[in-house]
Amino acid sequence: MQVVVLVKQVADTAARIKLADGKQDIDRQSASLIVNPYDEMAVEEALRIKEKHGATVCVVTLGEAKAEEALRTALAMGADEAARVTAPASDPLTVAKALAQAVRELGADIVIAGRSAADDEQGQVGAMVATELGWPHVTEVTKLELSGDAGVAEREVEGGVEVLDFSLPVVVTAQEGLNTPRYASLPGIMKAKRKEIRQIAVDGAALGQPVLETRSLELPPARAQGKILSGLEPAAAAKELVRILHEEAKLI
Repeated sequence: MQVVVLVKQVADTAARIKLADGKQDIDRQSASLIVNPYDEMAVEEALRIKEKHGATVCVVTLGEAKAEEALRTALAMGADEAARVTAPASDPLTVAKALAQAVRELGADIVIAGRSAADDEQGQVGAMVATELGWPHVTEVTKLELSGDAGVAEREVEGGVEVLDFSLPVVVTAQEGLNTPRYASLPGIMKAKRKEIRQIAVDGAALGQPVLETRSLELPPARAQGKILSGLEPAAAAKELVRILHEEAKLI
């Protein structure tokens, strides 16, 4: 069984970020970059399939050379192979087309991705890859079981759990609760440094024109300093709070 995992390198959600010139993307040179957390769950699930069914796990990303850091993290966790796709892809659709072409070239029985990326939270690429491949897909999976050329997936829905049967090949996307990703071992880190990363170039002519354009990004406004009302009786404190909300905060 061949399992392909789609991963993306994103800015650390716990770190301060800067916008690149033109304010259309994050300044990735100054940002602290990590593997997208949902994609880590996808890698972990692929490794569990490998341990249970004897699969080969190949991790794939699209991006510049720096994105190979994310691939080496996945290799250190236990993935067998890695590939970096280069393509003039700028929106979810063109990214999905490029990744789908890479999946065809690599061959796969199952593709696993994170439900969304922590930087844009669009959650479109996994389903679009399935559409490009002509495969069924199950999104936001919280439990996955494979048996032969079929499987069962669960995902949370409002008020309950949805259970879906599927046949391979399939694309699934990982949701929080599917698993807890393992840490990379020291031997795994050392092996990952020596592994070759395959390069897959996708011609832009095969991707078509992007259908989504990011015109600008803005950082949230700085928070105003808070106020503490002290030394007042409850009635006076309540009156002063109402005045502040009305005259200064303009909320009421």
